[in-house]
Amino acid sequence: MEISGSAVLVTGGASGLGAATAKRFADAGAVVFGLDLAPSIEKAGATEGVTLIAADVTSEADVEAALDTIAESGAPLRVAVNCAGVGWASRILTKKGPHELDLFKKVIEINLVGTFNVMRLAANRMQKQDAVDENNQRGIVINTASVAAFEGQIGQIAYTASKGGVHAMTITAARDLAQVGVRVNTIAPGTINTPMLDGITPEFKKTLEAGIPFPQRLGEPDDYAKLAAFLVDHDYINGETIRMDGALRMAPR
Repeated sequence: MEISGSAVLVTGGASGLGAATAKRFADAGAVVFGLDLAPSIEKAGATEGVTLIAADVTSEADVEAALDTIAESGAPLRVAVNCAGVGWASRILTKKGPHELDLFKKVIEINLVGTFNVMRLAANRMQKQDAVDENNQRGIVINTASVAAFEGQIGQIAYTASKGGVHAMTITAARDLAQVGVRVNTIAPGTINTPMLDGITPEFKKTLEAGIPFPQRLGEPDDYAKLAAFLVDHDYINGETIRMDGALRMAPR
């Protein structure tokens, strides 16, 4: 799919995976819109070619308003990349009692329901675009799971459930949207050097790197962005969850 001149929507676009992905697509000539919460946008620096829009991915009204803004740009929406998410942790049972139900619900709401919300609304806009080839291809949605979807660690019960749900949606979503020419794929990153790791010590960082078989380093946000760009270009990859983890298989802790 030709990305230059197309509109690209990236959630979580103010930092981390989303910011790197937005920049890569902007550099490729796309008209890029990054959705994020207002406080995150206020902290973010400007990126040439990227328009940041304050929106909550769990809000139908916010996402529809953002899609209206994208439509006003005149560029056809062809790509939606869901990077927004949280990684709050807690065990099922702690010394203080059982896992907070509201915390579990919130993680599911942002990571899983938010992903579904953006996917369904973006795909609805994509189906109204002209096809780009003889196969009636109109667009692609790329979602973000995690290796935790397969080997969730102790304390990751909510995160694992949410990311497992994103992985599980992939093939069904691809089948559902095949009739309108929209592909759906998911990237499952391993340990990535994003703001979620800002609080770790250099020593703990080395411990994390030592657990990754090869290459023995943390993944970088641009590694994700490169894979997202590859998935847009490769129109025969559909309904797939691709691990991006340096052959990492997570231990229990």
